[in-house]
Amino acid sequence: MIEVNVDQDTVEKLTKDEIQKRLNEADFDLVLWDKHELTRRTCMSWSTIQKTFFYHPDCPKVKLGGKWYFKAEEMKDFLLKWVEEQKED
Repeated sequence: MIEVNVDQDTVEKLTKDEIQKRLNEADFDLVLWDKHELTRRTCMSWSTIQKTFFYHPDCPKVKLGGKWYFKAEEMKDFLLKWVEEQKED
């Protein structure tokens, strides 16, 4: 007779790890963010974004058809550098 024992904690950890991996991969599918995605990702309102970094010369943005778009990877890099600059002030 064959007996199989399953460690519930291990199964939960493996499941959570796999879900997180899939979520991380899904994040890479976004090439462009619109202003709503940028506000969601930064946890800032649109007016706060405009007051703080929107007009920074290095902010990677493009206006297409009257709507602002941001290259996802470039914007992530910019935001990380911008945050570091803010800590220095």
